[in-house]
Formats: sequence, C-alpha cells, structure tokens
Amino acid sequence: MSTLTAETVSFSYRNAAQTVQAVRNITCTFRQGQCYAIVGKSGSGKTTFLSLLAGLELPTDGKICLDGVSTAQLNRDAYRRDHVAVIYQSYNLFPRLTAEENVCYPLKLRGISRSAAAARARKELLAVGIQESQFRRFPGQLSGGEQQRVAIARALAADHEIILADEPTGNLDITNSEQIMAILLRLAHEENRCVILVTHDLEIASQADSVWLMRDGCLERS
Repeated sequence: MSTLTAETVSFSYRNAAQTVQAVRNITCTFRQGQCYAIVGKSGSGKTTFLSLLAGLELPTDGKICLDGVSTAQLNRDAYRRDHVAVIYQSYNLFPRLTAEENVCYPLKLRGISRSAAAARARKELLAVGIQESQFRRFPGQLSGGEQQRVAIARALAADHEIILADEPTGNLDITNSEQIMAILLRLAHEENRCVILVTHDLEIASQADSVWLMRDGCLERS
C-alpha cells in the first residue's frame, strides 16, 4: 500500500517584484483507501502544493516522498506515468482525439497494445457513465460533466494508486459536481486509491474522509 508524505515542505519562487513563499513548512501523510480535500482561498497555495505532490515541481525545502523515497531521487516522468494521475478543472483532454483515444493515450505510452488499451478504455469509460455511443465523440461534442468523466476514466485506465484532482468540479453544476464527487469517493473506498482533491466548494469537501485548510501557504486540519 503506497503512502505519500510531505516532510517540512516549503516552496518559494521569484516574480518581478518579490520572492513569494507559496508553501510553508507542510508535514502530512496521505494513504490509499482515503479521500482527502484541501480547501482555502484563491492564492493560498493549494494548487502549488498539488503540483509538488504530482512531481511537477520540487520543494525548495523539505521533501515529498512516495513510500519513503523522495521525488528528488525519482525519475519524475516515470513517477507521474506509473503512480500519480492528475485530474484538472479544465479537463486537459486532447481536442483532436476521441473520448476513447484520450483514455487510451497514457496506456500506449506505457507500451500497452492498441487492442488491450482500447478494451481498458471502454471499460473505464462505462464505469464513469460515458455511454458507448459517446466513445468516438471529440471533447468539443461532450458536455463539461462528460469531459470530466473522460478525464477521470483516463486516470482510472492508467491504474495509478494516487489521484490528484485540482478543482475537479469547478466548472460543473451541482448535479454533475455531486456525481463526480461520488466517483472520486468510490475510487478511494472501493478501489483503494489515494484521492487528494483541491476545491473551493466546502459542501464537496465535507464529503471527504479528511479536510485540510490551506492558509497563507500553511496546511492545517480543518
């Protein structure tokens, strides 16, 4: 069972005017089988911290560890390819690929055959509520809720144990938001994934197993 930890993690960057301390001295642990929500105002450091967990950036101080091994010591491309999936508010689907092809894409990167990738993609698309008649539609032909489902199916198909979701319901109405949250909870509780979501929606966050508050770059139990 994988454990993702932050050990006294800080991150700063320099803009045109000043040095910004975006994340300050965070220590916490995330485990499979649980859904975690991180809430906080815009600019509090939520997305920056998620980027550190995803290995998109390295901490300025401290370390992010997967099962005790720092992301600074890992091949971070392989870390994301094999262990961590990121679901974005903007979906980040390839506009010229169909729903099925979008889900197949990370599988092909891992050397999985076309037929096996297609079978896995169809299975996961059905699991998140995408109908067979929609498999060959392009993202622009799908609603926002449907596009987010495709993005989740892509994360599922890659079989990552850690799923990071950055405002996954931010562009959706109440009904679609609740349905997406139900899928994320199922992934944690029934499929033993570690789900970490950043959200501004306190009602969505309240459904998670643990809620953390990000304030001025610091993370604390809500």
